[in-house]
Amino acid sequence: MKPQLIDINLSGRKTIQIKKLETLNLVSPFHFHNLCELVWIEKSHGKRIVGDHIDNFEDDDLVLMGPNLPHIWLNDKLFQQESAANIVKSTVIYFPADFLLNLTDEQSILNPTEDLILRSARGLRFYGETSKKIIDILSNISEKEGFKKIIHFLQAIEILSASNEYNYLASVTFKNSYDEKDTNRINTVYKFLMQNFHRDITLKEVADLCNMTTNSFCRFFKARTQKSLTQFLNELRIGHACKLLRNEENAIANVCYQCGYNNLTNFNKFFMSITGKRPSEYKKQLKAKA
Repeated sequence: MKPQLIDINLSGRKTIQIKKLETLNLVSPFHFHNLCELVWIEKSHGKRIVGDHIDNFEDDDLVLMGPNLPHIWLNDKLFQQESAANIVKSTVIYFPADFLLNLTDEQSILNPTEDLILRSARGLRFYGETSKKIIDILSNISEKEGFKKIIHFLQAIEILSASNEYNYLASVTFKNSYDEKDTNRINTVYKFLMQNFHRDITLKEVADLCNMTTNSFCRFFKARTQKSLTQFLNELRIGHACKLLRNEENAIANVCYQCGYNNLTNFNKFFMSITGKRPSEYKKQLKAKA
């Protein structure tokens, strides 16, 4: 996968940059940069790829990523179909990894902060009370001026550093081995798969997008993503199935076909291999937690 190396224009500056987005859809390419990035999706839903991790995102998705970790957020088609008035709302904070470490020599502060930055190399999704506290801070941080903005940011980092309410995203073995020459090629593939996984997709169809033979494409895709096209597509489909199964009204058979599977046998097999549960078990557990 060829993510783009993005220049956020903070090189050499010991500062933070806060970007508040209100747009019709998320269109940034699969990319990486040399900064840490804290992302709060206030309103939107779709698919998120961080490193080699594929997942859904919804309102109040909160993720911290370390430098040079490839990522992309892409809206589901349904997001715009639900209402023409739908608007993506998001707040993103970029900051150098050493910004926090240069503020003090106090080890009681440095140690948890250094640990947070190290953990963020795989991407961290925060949830629970931690997420609520951070969202409360980020909801008005862009309106703050001067030192007040920095103080609010530091409060957020302090909370994140002390929290155990998070999940790792990218696998422990993931390494960013991407270069710049394949940017357009991999963006085209990712976006195509994320928008068309609900139907039959042939290997040749995807290889043709890259003007490659099927054999060449398979080698290219596996080398960049550390996954086969089939594995990637199944993870994308089963992730979407998990999202649909949260709605009690969605029957398992209907979910199967909405996610691109032609029969329940294959759906059950891949659901079990990826989640460790049968779809029926997954649905029962969701109901028990409700």
